[in-house]
Amino acid sequence: MRCRICDSLTRQVFTHKVLHKYESKYYFCDNCGGLQTEDPHWLDEAYASPVNSADTGLVFRNNYLARLTSAVLLVLFDRGGRFLDAAGGYGIFTRLMRDVGFDYYWRDRHCPNLTARGFEAGMAPPGRYTAVTAFEVMEHLADPVAFVAELLEETGTDTIIFTTELFAGEPPAPEAWWYYTFATGQHITFYQRSTLEFIGKRFGMHFYSSGILHIWTRKKLNPVALRVLTWLPVASVLYVLPRVVLGSRTWADHESLMRTDPW
Repeated sequence: MRCRICDSLTRQVFTHKVLHKYESKYYFCDNCGGLQTEDPHWLDEAYASPVNSADTGLVFRNNYLARLTSAVLLVLFDRGGRFLDAAGGYGIFTRLMRDVGFDYYWRDRHCPNLTARGFEAGMAPPGRYTAVTAFEVMEHLADPVAFVAELLEETGTDTIIFTTELFAGEPPAPEAWWYYTFATGQHITFYQRSTLEFIGKRFGMHFYSSGILHIWTRKKLNPVALRVLTWLPVASVLYVLPRVVLGSRTWADHESLMRTDPW
C-alpha cells in the first residue's frame, strides 16, 4: 500500500479488528514515519454519531485546551486577530475562547453547533484568519495533506494549532497504546514528529510541539517560550489576562444575538 501522506511504499505491521467486527491492516511508512489503516471503508458506520459516546474527556479537554491556546495566542501571536476552530464540535471551545476575549469562530462539517451559535465561520467578517485550531481531528483523516491544503486555502491563515498523540520509532503494539481506539473505528492515521515535520515542509511551515499541542506556522517561534506557555500552571495563571487585555465577549455576544436571532 502507498502512504497517504508521502506516497511512499509502506509495510504492514499488524492487523487488528476495528468496531469489534472489521479486520483492518495497519501500514507503516519508513519514509515519513506515518502509520495508517487500510482503506477505512467503515467510516460511515463509525460516525453514526459525530461525537463518540466513549469520549468522556470532551468537556475537560476543551477547558484544558482553552487555557493552553489562550496563553499561546496572547503571547506569541496577534491576540487581536480573527481565529477559527476548524473542527469545532459542539462549539464549546469557540464559546470559551470568546468568553475570554478572542474573536473566535466555529466550523464543523459533521457536528451541530450547540454552544457558539451565531459565530459560525460564515458569520465572520471577510479576511484571513490569524490562526486556525484543529483539535482531535488529524487522527481521523484519511488524507491529512489534502485537509491541510484545503484549510490553508480556505482560511488564508499562516498558522494551524492542533492536537494529536505521537509515537516514536516503530509503531506501538496494539495492546500497548490506547490511542488506537480500535473499538470506535475513528482513529485511522497516526503520526510521529517526523511525519508532522514532513507535512509542514510541504506547505513552507515550521513545526513546533509541546506535549499534545502542535503548531504549523510560517512564523518563527521560540520553542522554550512555547513549552513554558503550555505548562498548565502557567497557562492557568495567564488565562485571566485576555479578559483584562481584550475584554470578554460574553455579554456583547448576548446583546448581539438578542438583536439578530430570529428565535
